[in-house]
Amino acid sequence: MQWWNDFVDWFSATSTQPVIFSTVVLIVAVIVASVLAAWIARSAIKRLLAQHDRELKSAAIGTIVDAATEASVWNSLTPQEQVMNDRAVGMADIQVRLLPVKGSALAADWAAHQLAELKRTSATFGYQLEPALIEFRDRLLEWQKKPHRARKIFQDDIERWKAQNASSEKNLLAEQDAWVAQQHHDQFAAPAANTATKVQPLGYVPAAPAPAPSTETQRLLDDVQALEVRPAPLPNP
Repeated sequence: MQWWNDFVDWFSATSTQPVIFSTVVLIVAVIVASVLAAWIARSAIKRLLAQHDRELKSAAIGTIVDAATEASVWNSLTPQEQVMNDRAVGMADIQVRLLPVKGSALAADWAAHQLAELKRTSATFGYQLEPALIEFRDRLLEWQKKPHRARKIFQDDIERWKAQNASSEKNLLAEQDAWVAQQHHDQFAAPAANTATKVQPLGYVPAAPAPAPSTETQRLLDDVQALEVRPAPLPNP
């Protein structure tokens, strides 16, 4: 315990106070400098990652907007151009879905639906698709700036489209059921109608009755028949 008593005596001595103070200040300065350097490095890395994410998002959005422009004139593209456009859209869709942004999957689903609609209407309404292209571009740019706000809008649109598709499918199923019922009714109603009045097949032409033989022809036929039935004469003894 002697060494501990010596340390306590040294630490409590007046002559050692400046040394102890300088040591404490140095340790605190090193700790503060380390924490500050770590914070600066972390902030720099976060800014670098955020910039990289913005570049990826901008590239993906630019590719999708360019694909939407080509989708508005889809029927005028060559098959090779359509294949290249589909590949570019697929890559952009994957990039958007892999972005570390909340709602990226919803944005990709929304963009895919809009591109399909532009392709479908490009044949008949190509000259009216410019407002739709502008809205498509503005919505994606808004999502890039305010992803949380745009996510709610994308969700509402997707839910509305799902409801419309479900209603359309119900209408198609109802029409199909009605068609099947009509075919079933016609199938069993046809035999009853044929019993009362025989229905001739399409293109049927009734055969004309055979013409009656003339008087001269009938007389010749009678003579031939009489010769056939006349008995042969007996031979002389």
